[in-house]
Amino acid sequence: MQPLREPVLEALSRLGISYEMVEHPPMFTTDDMQAFGMGEHGKVLKNLFLRDAKGKRHFLVVTSSEKKADLEALRTALGSTRLSFGSSERLQRFLNTTQGSVCPFAVLHDKDNAVEVVFDKSLCGLARVGVHPCDNTATLWLAFSDIERLVRDTGHDITYVEL
Repeated sequence: MQPLREPVLEALSRLGISYEMVEHPPMFTTDDMQAFGMGEHGKVLKNLFLRDAKGKRHFLVVTSSEKKADLEALRTALGSTRLSFGSSERLQRFLNTTQGSVCPFAVLHDKDNAVEVVFDKSLCGLARVGVHPCDNTATLWLAFSDIERLVRDTGHDITYVEL
């Protein structure tokens, strides 16, 4: 088992959450996943790690792969200052992951709840979504409600926005 996957798979098991895992070559973007045909299995999720202009607030934003992220609209919805993408260093420090492997499960590593989790409302109720298990050489397929359950189990609150 890949070491980055282990905490994710252990948490899913502990919560009794079932999933299907598909292993594949490294995929760094949702375009890579679509080109590989992963979209045929269900809705592929896009994950963005953002920070505010002062670097005091950090966000993990999750939406569907076909949506464009309107950072200005998101800033307004979150009541934040200007948003930009967080650096590789911040991503490693706060979520213990790297670009191309960002996923909602990375909050397992955010013991201080320093990262705010933001989900696109359109994901609610989806029966089958695909996300990396903090490792871009595999995709887990599961219900979106199970992702919500795991995130809440870490003590993180979830903000829902329309993107």
